[in-house]
Amino acid sequence: MKKYEQIDISGDVALRVWGRTLEELFRNAAEGLSDLITDRGGIKETEEREIVITGENMEGLLVQWLNELVFLFDTYGFIGKQFSISLGHAQDDSMPGSGRRGKVRLTARISGGCFTPGVNESRLLVKAATYHGLSFRHVNSGWEAVVVFDI
Repeated sequence: MKKYEQIDISGDVALRVWGRTLEELFRNAAEGLSDLITDRGGIKETEEREIVITGENMEGLLVQWLNELVFLFDTYGFIGKQFSISLGHAQDDSMPGSGRRGKVRLTARISGGCFTPGVNESRLLVKAATYHGLSFRHVNSGWEAVVVFDI
C-alpha cells in the first residue's frame, strides 16, 4: 500500500495519505510532512520527543498533530524520522466518574534530529496544516486523508 502522495495546489501543497489503521495513517502523514520539508534520509537520529494531544475528532486531531510537528521544526529545527503512534479516547473531565469518552487522544514518540542548513536538503517551507480542503474517510482497505498545507 502506498503511504502518501503529494498534490500540488495553486499556492499551497497537499498530501493524500493512506493507512490500514488510523495509527498508520497518522504515521504516514507525519512522514509525508517531514519529506515535504527535507530528505529524512539525511537526518541523523540524535533525539527523541514525546507528544500527547487531544482533539474533538480524528480530523481535527490530524491537523493538530501535523501542526505540532511544524512547531517542532520551526522552533527547534527538529525533524522526525520514525514515529510511534497510539490513538485512543481521552477521559471527559466535565463529569467526573461519568466514564464518557468525548475526545480523542494521540500519544506519539518521535525519533529524529536537527535540520542543519547547508547539510540537509531544503525543500518546502511549510507554515501550517489547514482545515481547508481537509478530508478524512474510511476506505475499503483502511483510511484515507487529504491535508492541505500553507507554504
